[in-house]
Amino acid sequence: MSTYRAIFANREFRNLWVSSALGNASATMTSLTLAIVVDAATGSALLAAAIMFGPSLAQVLGISTLMSAADTARPRRILILLATLTAVEVGVQAAFDLSPLVRLGLGLALAYGLSIGAGVRWGLLGEVLGTDQFVLGRSAMNLSVGAMQIAGFGIAGILLQAVSASTVLWIATGFAAVSVPVIRFGLRDRAPRRVARTSLAETWRANRFLLAQRRTRPLLLALALPNGLIVGCEALFVPYAGSRAGWLLAAGAAGMMTGDLVVGRFLSPEGRRIAGQGLRFVLAVPFLGFAFDLPITVLCVLVAIGSSGYSASLAQQEVLVDLTPPDLHGQVLGLEGALRTTTFGVVAILAGALADLTATAPAIVVFAAASLLTSIVLTRPLHRVMRPSGWIGSPHDDGRPAEGLQTVRATGDPD
Repeated sequence: MSTYRAIFANREFRNLWVSSALGNASATMTSLTLAIVVDAATGSALLAAAIMFGPSLAQVLGISTLMSAADTARPRRILILLATLTAVEVGVQAAFDLSPLVRLGLGLALAYGLSIGAGVRWGLLGEVLGTDQFVLGRSAMNLSVGAMQIAGFGIAGILLQAVSASTVLWIATGFAAVSVPVIRFGLRDRAPRRVARTSLAETWRANRFLLAQRRTRPLLLALALPNGLIVGCEALFVPYAGSRAGWLLAAGAAGMMTGDLVVGRFLSPEGRRIAGQGLRFVLAVPFLGFAFDLPITVLCVLVAIGSSGYSASLAQQEVLVDLTPPDLHGQVLGLEGALRTTTFGVVAILAGALADLTATAPAIVVFAAASLLTSIVLTRPLHRVMRPSGWIGSPHDDGRPAEGLQTVRATGDPD
């Protein structure tokens, strides 16, 4: 079994990890800071949720127009461009006193470009580490997300008590800017994985193919819907707890990081599939505790426990990759990530609207219950696909597994 020490001995993986961590630290500090600023200025849960998670809605446009770049463009070049755009956008947010709508517009514009980032990064991860280390590498990358969210939410929350919001945003700009040379000098300039034009037609051809597969649809739904509904709960932390929201968000990041560590490092592929069935329900149940007037420390514990359930995604993503031909790994992971983050944005806005009409605590409970119900409904479809199987072919062949791509363990029924 591979170890974290083994994958971190890989220089390229270390730099990919560091650049991802810097980007996540910047994004976390920026989103919390802007949400608190907008909430203080408007008192609207809807606007606070929109400024924090609304930019994710732009992901759906990225899915439709840009996603083929995840496999048809040079990955290092794309990652440098995205890191540069992030630094510029956050710098503008720091430099100018903008209205909430202008801030949201800037976030949407950046998110449109960033929509291909996940696909590029995860596709590159598979090349840097190889298939046998991919899940462990994905777990390590998720750990960086959790760690940087803990640090970003915690540090931003503390700094906002002592310095101005613009100062915190300048610090976030610095993190994004530092990631540019890390990518430029730390990653090899690899050729695209697939020879095709980066175009709308190519994006749609591969997306149609991936979405048409009976075995991958339940995975895409399971990765987007239950997780997205819990993000709706998290989108209400700022209006629920004000300046203490950073502690709830940091607790959620700690729980997510712990779950990814245990599931990614210590469980076998079969163990991940078995554990994932229960973790899908762990994700939602603790958030029902917001129905009661509990101390913030107790809520932090509940949020941490619930967020450990996000680690069910590791097994689901592993099976999704198993069912996809190598020349579409970047696009399928980008498609999954973009669908998931688009769901985050839609649900966050719905949660904010419901909280404005009712109250934040009841809205959190409603979305937690919806996540639990969705996981129950998806149980049977997921059971059919959460087992080793062969690749589903390619959008450029006749639908049968491509030559050399059928795994020895292929046991699933053909579509």
